[in-house]
Amino acid sequence: MTLTFNHGLSIEELSLKVTVLERKLRAKEKTIRVLIDRVDNAGSERNSAFWVLEQNIAMEAVVANRTGELREQKERLMGALDELKGTQAKLLQAQKLEAIGQLAAGIAHEINTPAQYVTDNTSFVRRALTSVFAVLDAATEVVEAARAGTVPREAIAAVDAVSKKAKLGFLKQQLPLALDQSLDGLGRISGIVQAMKSFSHPNGSERRPENLKEAIETTVAVARNEWKYVADVELQIDPDLPLVPVLRNEFNQVVLNLVVNAAHAISDVTAGGATEKGKITISAKRVGTSAEIRISDTGGGIPMAHRKRVFEPFFTTKAVGKGTGQGLAIAYSVIADKHGGTISFETEEGRGTTFILSLPLAAPVDTRTAET
Repeated sequence: MTLTFNHGLSIEELSLKVTVLERKLRAKEKTIRVLIDRVDNAGSERNSAFWVLEQNIAMEAVVANRTGELREQKERLMGALDELKGTQAKLLQAQKLEAIGQLAAGIAHEINTPAQYVTDNTSFVRRALTSVFAVLDAATEVVEAARAGTVPREAIAAVDAVSKKAKLGFLKQQLPLALDQSLDGLGRISGIVQAMKSFSHPNGSERRPENLKEAIETTVAVARNEWKYVADVELQIDPDLPLVPVLRNEFNQVVLNLVVNAAHAISDVTAGGATEKGKITISAKRVGTSAEIRISDTGGGIPMAHRKRVFEPFFTTKAVGKGTGQGLAIAYSVIADKHGGTISFETEEGRGTTFILSLPLAAPVDTRTAET
């Protein structure tokens, strides 16, 4: 007897169908295992598609983490840069005040000398006027007596006496000289005060076209007491040099540092007993698209061992109290960083040194500002 089910299949047929389905299932399971083994093997092989995919996923995670770290580092770096800018500005101001402090005694002397002979000449004029007025008084009496019709011999003798005592001939010669000398002294005082005012006048934070001849002359005048005993200064400024965009205060500070250094270098040489003064030569001219300023001295030159460290902060060969080692470091920062120019030097031991400043005639674009 053959059993049948509702769908019309006998048990034998149903069993056969189940067997076929089991065989297909086992085949599919085998296929799945093969695929799994291939995936596992492919994942362990370098440069395979799965390995590359795995590495890319890992790399993306690393890049994401690294990007976050870099962002944090950039923020910290920008903060440090802002702090450095503030410190640099304070350092420049401190060095400027230090320089003015060092020059104060010399400037006071430069003002005191003409002021003293103005005072002396004024005292001389005052005494002279007393004598001249005495002569005028005696002469007035003679004139009044002449008007009355009689001139006493005593009155004429009195005029002769006071005229002789007053030394009118001497006064006539010396009074104009004293007044001219006083006017010259007052002019020198006015010039020094004007130079100091121009030297220290705030220039703002933007480069402006400036007359370098006037700026250099002002700085040389301010530093006069530093160089006048050891050197003569010669200016060779090209009259055709155009206005140059600079921060006037900072440029003046650089020139001052270099002039004072030149005077000290010459002083170190002449201190050994040399009778002749040295020489500081300052020239300025146009070279291509830049203005070139050269400051030369006849000092002893820079020793080979020191040349690589000239622009390092706090490096100095001067005795304690003579220098802080900031002058040339600040000069480099002002010329290179703030003006987009260059500063270099030529030196020969026993012959002297020339510092060379090159400033662009067109103000460079501040790329740091553009980036922010």
